[in-house]
Amino acid sequence: MSELHAPARTRFAPSPTGYLHLGGLRTALFAWLWARHTNGQFILRIEDTDQNRYQEDSLDDLMRGLRWLGLEWDEGPEAGGPVGPYIQSRRREIYQRYVQQLIDDGYAYRSYMSAEELDALREEQRARGDAPGYDRRDRYLTPEQIAAYEAEGRPSVVRFSAPLEGKTTVHDLIRGDITVENESVRDPVILKSDGLPTYHLAVVVDDHLMGVTDVLRGEEWISSTPLHQMLYAAFDWDAPRFIHLPVILDPSGQGKMSKRKKVVDGHEYLAQVHEFIDAGYLPEAVFNLLTNVGWNFDAEREIFTREEAIERFDVADINPSPGALPYAKLEWLNGVYIRDMAPAELQARLIPYLSRGLDIAESDLAQDPRLPLLVPLIQERLKTLAEAAEKVEWAFQSADEIDYSNTKALLGKKLDAAQSADVLATGYDLIENAEPFTADVLEQAFRAKTDELGLKAGSFFSPFRGALTGKMVAPPLFDSMVVLGRDETLIRVRNGEAALRKAALETT
Repeated sequence: MSELHAPARTRFAPSPTGYLHLGGLRTALFAWLWARHTNGQFILRIEDTDQNRYQEDSLDDLMRGLRWLGLEWDEGPEAGGPVGPYIQSRRREIYQRYVQQLIDDGYAYRSYMSAEELDALREEQRARGDAPGYDRRDRYLTPEQIAAYEAEGRPSVVRFSAPLEGKTTVHDLIRGDITVENESVRDPVILKSDGLPTYHLAVVVDDHLMGVTDVLRGEEWISSTPLHQMLYAAFDWDAPRFIHLPVILDPSGQGKMSKRKKVVDGHEYLAQVHEFIDAGYLPEAVFNLLTNVGWNFDAEREIFTREEAIERFDVADINPSPGALPYAKLEWLNGVYIRDMAPAELQARLIPYLSRGLDIAESDLAQDPRLPLLVPLIQERLKTLAEAAEKVEWAFQSADEIDYSNTKALLGKKLDAAQSADVLATGYDLIENAEPFTADVLEQAFRAKTDELGLKAGSFFSPFRGALTGKMVAPPLFDSMVVLGRDETLIRVRNGEAALRKAALETT
């Protein structure tokens, strides 16, 4: 086994400052795939040191999104593990200990400049035409100056003493070497005045202590990685491998994908994971779609299993170039997975969406004998799970709730209202006398009557679809009759006929 393919410890380390979006989910997915491919471990770590932007329900949202896609973590919140806590705000003392080590070793120092003083400094630099930034002045404070600041109780932060000369080079597995002049790194803050670390210090300490071997994260962190390399060197630690993932472009390919839902040219594009869940997309379809954004399973295959993806995935094959999200493909993928699903499995997945759409308790739906009959009728036409409620609501309505105000739904092809009413009256007798009351028996009787009357199926069948559902497009007619039962079907046929008779009178 090569060093690259040794068991990897990867991590997904989101900040709970907003809802999980597709870009973050793709990062988690690739880290999870690499851990599974190498028989390693996948860690979930919550980076919540920015308390000002903390969002209360964000953590629940991101854990729900990961679990929905099947990205269970081996270590992290709720799962536990040997190197916790896995929430950074609970690791304050750990960070402070390592910051003190840097101070003691001469790699960090306390800075007493206030925010106002920093703002004034930047304004002066801009006025001179210099690049604005911290000028390292507190790096050279005397012990007497430090004692004076401490005596007056002046707040302080801790800054990293970046090397003043030379260069730092970081190797990215898919991008090659990244080199910066050390002088360009202007002693960033690593510990804030509230005692919490900044991202740069915390990520280095945590990745080292948690044994992370491979850091997969977004390309927006490339510019920070040389600083992280400097921190690893200051601690005398080996750095992990870095793999900076390409940005996901919006479907047009013109810009970075939004973190929020938007409408472009009349098409709505979802962005946050909970929106995809609520819209009824299957995790299998989203897994399939995201796996192929920045990596390619196979140019000849669009559909693959989770196990196949794990077997083939290799971080060395990630494309560093930005790629557009093939959003239009998602609906197609979703339909493929829905059609391939066993009806019983599809029924179980539909129940929460039907409960929400029909306002019926999930427990009642689970026991409803009509549901196993309905699911196969709509399975071929479903693109998302959320569409199901609209397609089956007619079966859960009472006869008097069916809306016949649009009489077009009741008209047979090339028939007027009176003729369509006659068709329903004729069919009423067929329904009443069908024995046994099955779809096959009903279809045979209806087709025989159609031939007898010299009508086409579209002319004879359409009024019944409208009478049963109030819609112009409905599931297969005779199966729908069986779902409703003979008595309910007869009531709806009579109601439809009455609506047509009324319409015929109003047009004469």
